[in-house]
Formats: sequence, C-alpha cells, structure tokens
Amino acid sequence: MLPLPVLALAAAWSHAFPLSGGQCGEQQHAALMHTTMSRRLAVLVVLLSLLSNGQAQVLLQQRQPSLTKRTSSTAVIDCKVEGIDDFQGAYIHWYRHIPSRAPERLLYVTSTAQISYDKDSYKDKYHSSKRGKNTCTLSVKDIREDDEGTYYCAYWQSQSGYYYKVFGTGTKLIVSDKGNSKPENSEILQTKHKDQLLYVCLIENFYPEVIRVQWVDEANKEVTKNVIKGDVWKSTNDKYSVSTWLTLPGNTTNKNYYCKYDHESQENFKLSIQDSSETPSQEEYCSTYSGNSTVFYKDYLMHKAAHLVYLVLLLKSSMYYVIVLFFIYRMRTPAKLPGKKT
Repeated sequence: MLPLPVLALAAAWSHAFPLSGGQCGEQQHAALMHTTMSRRLAVLVVLLSLLSNGQAQVLLQQRQPSLTKRTSSTAVIDCKVEGIDDFQGAYIHWYRHIPSRAPERLLYVTSTAQISYDKDSYKDKYHSSKRGKNTCTLSVKDIREDDEGTYYCAYWQSQSGYYYKVFGTGTKLIVSDKGNSKPENSEILQTKHKDQLLYVCLIENFYPEVIRVQWVDEANKEVTKNVIKGDVWKSTNDKYSVSTWLTLPGNTTNKNYYCKYDHESQENFKLSIQDSSETPSQEEYCSTYSGNSTVFYKDYLMHKAAHLVYLVLLLKSSMYYVIVLFFIYRMRTPAKLPGKKT
C-alpha cells in the first residue's frame, strides 16, 4: 500500500482544482474539467510544501471489510476519520460502487448535521449521522438484493484553496441468510530454503469471502517488501480460504512479525511467527504436516493447477479457432485458372 502522501500527490495531479469553500459537487466537477497544466503544477508545489512541513493528512478507515445481512434488515457502516481538527464541521460523503458501474454518490452530511441526498428516493433508504469525536455512520434500511455493493465514505481535503477527495477503505454489503463464520483454522507455516526463511500465513474456511490480510512488524506497521498475497478461493462447504507469503533472510532473529487479518467475524486478529518455533525442511512442509494444514496446501495446489489448465485450454482453443478461420478463408478464395498472360 502506498503511503498517504504519495496517494495524495497522485490524487492532486489528476483531480486537483481551485475552488472556494462553498462550491458544491457539480461546480467542483465542472471546475475539474477546466483544470490547466499550470494549475496542476501549482498543486504539486503546494503538496510538496505540505509534505515538507509535515502537516497531517486526512485518513478515513472503515473497520468492517464486509457486512452480511438478511433482506428487510438494516446495515450500519462505520467510518473513522483522522486528521480533521473540526470533525463536527466537516462534510462527509457516502458513495456506493457496484462492479461494472461508476461509483455513485448517495448523500453527504453537512456541518450542521443535516443530510443532503443526491436523489429524493434515497431519503427512505439511507441515513447518515456523526457519532462521538471522529465516527460517521451510514445506515442502509430495508435491505434488498440490489443493495449489494461496496460503500465508501469520502472527504474533500483542501490545501491553499486546492481540493482533492480522500476515500475510506470500503465496506462490502452482502445480502445473504448465511450470516458470517470465522476461520476454522489459521496458522503460520514455515520452511527454510538456502539462506532464506519462508513464512506462509494460512487462513481457512471462512464466510463471506471478503477479508483483509497483511503482514505487520512489532510496531504494527505494514510490511510490503518480499510479500506475496494469494487470491481468495472457494474451499469447502461454500466457504473460502486465503494465503499470503513473507520471505525473510535466514538470520532474522531480532524482530517479531505478525500475520494480521480483519474479517467480518473476527477483527484485528494477529498470528505471530514466533508461535511456530520449529523450522521443517521443504519436504516436511509440503507432505508431513498433519491436520487442516495439509488439506489446505493440497487444496491450494489443486486450485492453482486448475487455473493453469484452464489458461492452457483457452490458449489452445484460440489457436484452433485461428487455424479454422484460415482454412475457411483459403477455401472461399477463388483459385486462378491456368491460361495465357495478357
């Protein structure tokens, strides 16, 4: 994950524009369309100055990766805001994103705690309020299947008259009668290869499939170097599993690392690599682990192998298709009859 200053800089380059504080979203969009290169350069100067001054950046965090709700019930989504001095006076926006569609703004809460809806029909569906010192909530009432999607909170951050939008991490609303179930097994396996240590964080059989997994150090800072994140895949009984790898030098002994995950059923759960004291050989790691871990690894290999076979078959079918088209073209092309040249 990129640091906030880098994200802010990228957002400013593509979206920054000068506005007065009272302009609404439509005016902001119109101003964005007329942004010139000189203004963009000015934005970069402002942001570089901001970074050099060490001023705080706004951060919006949504602790719930997902919410699974039955039809006709109500979902309440939280958004924790950091870096805003006057939270009660801030404008907090809420968006919904459905795959294959552009994000759609639903409403925003004004400084007077009043709600401004983008459509009148949303008044009976959505409600938003500010709670405590830094939490804004969105309520989705009388849930139906078409309410599924990922909901984001957002805030327009300004610096010297320039604005760019900061989004939260998102919460996916899932409409289902299944509820949620926490992972049946979670552990860290390890192996040593040459002068490196490989740690595999295995999280098995959870529902729904939405999960946030990351490696963190002792200071709870995310580790991104030498990390590979695997895809979530369906394992057994309509449940899901995921894995992530961390590679460290073989002489790493003075630091603790943790596999941290957030799931609807279990938030901020940590596994320590120190809990797994033995370092088995590569053969042991792949073959002699008992219990769920062996099943997991075979399941994972089968998943990846099936994916590879699918790609190979797809490639072969494409080649056959090209060959068939070539022969059809040759058959339809009239042959030249022998005769004298004119």
